[in-house]
Amino acid sequence: MSCLSEKLAEREVAGRVIQVGVIGAGKFGSMFIAQAHTTPGIHLAAVCDLDLSIAREALRRTNYPAHLTDTTGTLSLSDGIASRKTILTTSAADMIAHPSLDVVLECTGIPSAGVAHTLLCCEHKKHIVMINVEADVLAGPLLARRAREAGIVYSMAYGDQPALISELVDWARTSGFRVVCAGKGNKYLPEYNYSTPETVWDHWGFSAEQLAKDKLNSQIYNSFLDGTKSALEMAAVANGCGLAVAREGLTFRPCGYQDLAACLKPRSRGGGGEEMAYVEVVSSLERDGRDVWNHARHGVFVVIEATSEYQKEAFAQYGMETDKTGWFAAQYKPWHLIGLEVGVSIANIMCRGEPTGSTKTFAGDVVATAKKNLVAGEMLDGEGGHTVVGKLMPAEVSLEIEGLPIGLAHGLKLKRDVKKDQGLSWADVEFSEDSQVVKVRREMEAIFREEFAKKAKGIKPPNGVLVARADGNVTNGVNGHH
Repeated sequence: MSCLSEKLAEREVAGRVIQVGVIGAGKFGSMFIAQAHTTPGIHLAAVCDLDLSIAREALRRTNYPAHLTDTTGTLSLSDGIASRKTILTTSAADMIAHPSLDVVLECTGIPSAGVAHTLLCCEHKKHIVMINVEADVLAGPLLARRAREAGIVYSMAYGDQPALISELVDWARTSGFRVVCAGKGNKYLPEYNYSTPETVWDHWGFSAEQLAKDKLNSQIYNSFLDGTKSALEMAAVANGCGLAVAREGLTFRPCGYQDLAACLKPRSRGGGGEEMAYVEVVSSLERDGRDVWNHARHGVFVVIEATSEYQKEAFAQYGMETDKTGWFAAQYKPWHLIGLEVGVSIANIMCRGEPTGSTKTFAGDVVATAKKNLVAGEMLDGEGGHTVVGKLMPAEVSLEIEGLPIGLAHGLKLKRDVKKDQGLSWADVEFSEDSQVVKVRREMEAIFREEFAKKAKGIKPPNGVLVARADGNVTNGVNGHH
């Protein structure tokens, strides 16, 4: 089997260059832009943003060659593809509809936009890399089905943590190991749950010079700090790998790489984890604020269990980080480069017809939870804001309580008071049933309520849906193979 770089080089020589369109010229989009012109076989055909000045600044900031850009603003997308130049546009719909475009990178971070763009990709048969984890968790289990029905690839973004975690889980299962836990590190203290855009920079430690230079969005960065983004990413992993979500959600235990196996193995075996293969996030800070030694703040990991003395001995012989018993070990990657690596997803899709991780089931959901006492008439301001934080929970529990997904908790008015730390429900807010994103989410909820009910009765789920097993593997809903 030839490697991806060779396949891309072959495409370059043969003139079968992959045409890519980016929607959203923020941090992730910019990082891909920085790599696009140095990757053979890939052409950045278009950058789409509602504000073209943001798109232009992304090209400038990433040192994108001026001679590869339509500086006049007069070229059509067809002209840009023919001349190997990058055009700028405000119309995602027109870009997606273009017959020569191959792959769309959805980088907006806006749930409603992500849903709309995915449905357009299904309509126009364009593969999609869903960087927009907010949209993926809100409706990904249904969107992925629609993509499969349309014959397109719906993929996680390689370089972002959910895809890298999924890769580690796949490595473990393919190698015949029992998966115990999979997750990532993050900077976290319990008080961060209540952080706001006004307090976020005190916790991050960025200088005024950095903030001015990079024009960082305080609400977006606050969503990383208050735990919402971690909840979304772990829901995506659970839904992509068929892993369980603990009823209490994420614990953010302080833990370094050397202690992952001991800390996250099952409680019945002396650890602090679940009995079933599950997702978790560990904190890079001790509860008193000190840095954890050898912390995993930027990394991803999988904890595995040996199923024989022979495997256990191999863990010791080859330097795996194990617990004291030697039965549990951790494999990890200590960094991730988000958009700088997403070319791997594009190449996998176009050269192998495969995603780099993809949603397959509905195991985890993220429900909006009050950061403070909220009063009737107050407007919710979404993830990373002043009003709500996202909490990870099992999808079945979310449906039971009619939980309001964090992806919709923006711009909605409260109908009644909600106490601090209380989860919000659909009944707590005013919303329009005519909204496309609400319709898609409600349709997904109805589908999975029925599937959960069938599962409770022992009826197998549809083909392609993963069901978690106690041994850390997954079962295909139809044929029982894993």
